[in-house]
Parts: sequence; structure tokens; C-alpha cells
Amino acid sequence: MIVPIKSLYEAHLTVSDLDRSITFYRDVLGLPLAYTIEARNVAFFWVPKPETAMLGLWSIGSAPLSMRLHIAFAVELADVETSVGSLRAKGLTPHDGSNGLIDEPVVLAWMPAASVYFSDPDGHSLEFIAMLPDPPRPDLGRIPLSEWRTRRA
Repeated sequence: MIVPIKSLYEAHLTVSDLDRSITFYRDVLGLPLAYTIEARNVAFFWVPKPETAMLGLWSIGSAPLSMRLHIAFAVELADVETSVGSLRAKGLTPHDGSNGLIDEPVVLAWMPAASVYFSDPDGHSLEFIAMLPDPPRPDLGRIPLSEWRTRRA
């Protein structure tokens, strides 16, 4: 180990329409816009507040290639639970990480963590996730939160 790592501070995504993505991350997800550099077609957001962590969005313009990446946002369990309805109210589709539609969070039992996945305007996979205090149960795979609560050890 070179130095002990405390956490991830910064991540970056490419986007096809920077203005549309600024609107999504600022107005739909509520992240504070930190800084834009017009000459470089980039915008930076604080996650969730200044000096905590940062997300950079880089415009790819009209390039024919793009990558779809994944970012998970740590939130409180109660917020993961209400996010299904909140995402739908914003016109977004909550899913289980494999594009299966959900009505409640899923539990990744190997961690364990409750999560809800959805996509940004460029198809990047976003996730709201909350670690659970229970012991891991890898044998359960990925199950609905209500089932986790009835089956946990």
C-alpha cells in the first residue's frame, strides 16, 4: 500500500448533451453545481455538498462512440426505500440493476446493501445504496428488501 485510502473523492462521466445533463444532475438529483469550464465542455458537481466528493461531466459532443458507466450514491436506508416512488414521479424507471422493474429496493445480500438503480439521460447506470447492519448472506443473491427482512439471520 502506497498510502491508506479513506474514500473515493472524484468520478467522471461522459455525456452527449452537457446542458441536459447539468439540468438532470442539478434539478432532478439535487446535486450542487460547483464549477463549469465552457472552453473544455465540462461541469463539476459537489456530491452531496462542497468538499465531500465531486462528479465531473464531460461533453463528448457528436462523437459516435460512448460508454455507459456506473456510479452509486450512498444514501440513508429510508431514502432508498422512498426513492422508487420519487424516481417514478420524476419520470425515471427504477430497476434492480439488471433492468428488471421493481416496486421496492433490492438487497445485494453478499454485502448486504439495499439499492435502487436508474439511468441518467445518457444511459449511465446510477444507484442509490445504503449498507445494511445485518451479516452478509451471499446464498440469497439479489432479493427484494421485504424478503430480506423476513429471511435475514
